[in-house]
Amino acid sequence: MLIAVDIGNTDIVLGFLEGGNIVANYRMTSSVSHTSDEYGMMISGFLQMSSYSNDDVEDVIISSVVPNVMHSFRAAIIKFFGVEPIVVGPGIKTGINIRMDDPRSLGADCLCDCVGAYGSYGGPLLVLDFGTATTYNYVTDKGTITAGLISVGIRSGASALSNKTAQLPEVEITRPKSVFATDTRTAMQAGLFYNFLGGIERTVKQFRAETNESFKVVATGGLGRIIEGETDVIDIYDPNLIFKGMQMIYDRNRNR
Repeated sequence: MLIAVDIGNTDIVLGFLEGGNIVANYRMTSSVSHTSDEYGMMISGFLQMSSYSNDDVEDVIISSVVPNVMHSFRAAIIKFFGVEPIVVGPGIKTGINIRMDDPRSLGADCLCDCVGAYGSYGGPLLVLDFGTATTYNYVTDKGTITAGLISVGIRSGASALSNKTAQLPEVEITRPKSVFATDTRTAMQAGLFYNFLGGIERTVKQFRAETNESFKVVATGGLGRIIEGETDVIDIYDPNLIFKGMQMIYDRNRNR
């Protein structure tokens, strides 16, 4: 079994893969306060829940955008599973090129998304990841990432509203029944949803105008489930895109 780990700003998502197929996935909160033993015990528990043991783990690959978590997490993998994890970053073979001013600035999660999207669906394509931030990355038909855009995520926008105002509450991110909101919570939900949706559609339109190409739009990320059925600008929603990309990267580096 290969364990693919996506360490994000809000959550750590684990994918258990066998033969390239995702057999289970789990989510835990990203926390710099967790020790290596705590991480190791949590992963071991998830394995047991899926009827596996630590001995079933052949290798681990990690994509991380949270450097402060990496020391404890890497130590957990070595201690509990006896393997040195592959970490997506400089020096790793990905099969995709990055033509940006500073290629190292591209997040490992975005890189894995692009590898998974290009390997699964070809190019050209625009890859959207709805996470803590919403990211857009353009991949040419030759497999080159030529542009990246970062905007606020819908959950981050909701948090900003509740944290920066005295009377606005935290709200669930959901599709509102109507734009005609009649109370504070539904007013916030409708405002967040339609503002976010409109921003996505306008951004994709601008990419089409500036590339003058016909490209597919592939979306991923947990919050994408709320959006993908509400607009015709998204061609494919693939919640497992990052794990597909990590499997492809692992296959290129497994004999390291």
